[in-house]
Amino acid sequence: MKLGVNIDHVATLRQQRRGREPEPVTAALVAEMAGADSIVCHLREDRRHIQERDLSLLRQVIKTRLNLEMAANEEIIKIALREKPDWVTLVPERREELTTEGGLAVAEQVSHLKKVVSRFVENGIPVSLFIDADSVQIKAAKESGAWSVELHTGRYADALDEKERVAELDRIKQGAKMAEESGLKVAAGHGLDYRNVTAIASIPEIEELNIGYAIIGKAVFVGLERAVKEMLELMGG
Repeated sequence: MKLGVNIDHVATLRQQRRGREPEPVTAALVAEMAGADSIVCHLREDRRHIQERDLSLLRQVIKTRLNLEMAANEEIIKIALREKPDWVTLVPERREELTTEGGLAVAEQVSHLKKVVSRFVENGIPVSLFIDADSVQIKAAKESGAWSVELHTGRYADALDEKERVAELDRIKQGAKMAEESGLKVAAGHGLDYRNVTAIASIPEIEELNIGYAIIGKAVFVGLERAVKEMLELMGG
């Protein structure tokens, strides 16, 4: 099981003062040294955390893999094609949301996403789609030409009781199995933390978990290196 560490919230803290610290690129290097398999960042249209400068520096210095989360927006597409991350993950994006609230509605825009995916593929950049563990969306993701899907785990993480949690976990398991059988690589993420990650990490079809908020939050108290290592231990790494 691989771990992608999302460093957006380091940039969020920096942007509160529009200062120079904390440096998200430094956080990426520390996470790599602690064992992270990839670095994740989301270049939003409103630039609320990661900036173009961050993306450019990350591309230059990280030694693992760079996963750029982004909306299928023409401005961001052009930036991604210029910087050439190891892969991009297309996500839904609304300016009023605090964080990504659900999976991409692939089935409703297959034609458009096919064109976006093909542009990246032609430039040697694989594409993953951040989707709910739903059969309709999984089929549409395959139709779009995507290389991978990242299953949204937010509803599992936010479950109000054990019955709901188990139901959401089962849905993710079924979605992961269907995606793999469709020939898609499978990752998962959103809302995963030190209390709920183990059950998701034990799903055999899931190859990578992308986690940011919980790791950065814990790092405030124990340091980023230790926070990453403890997450890897819980994942069985």
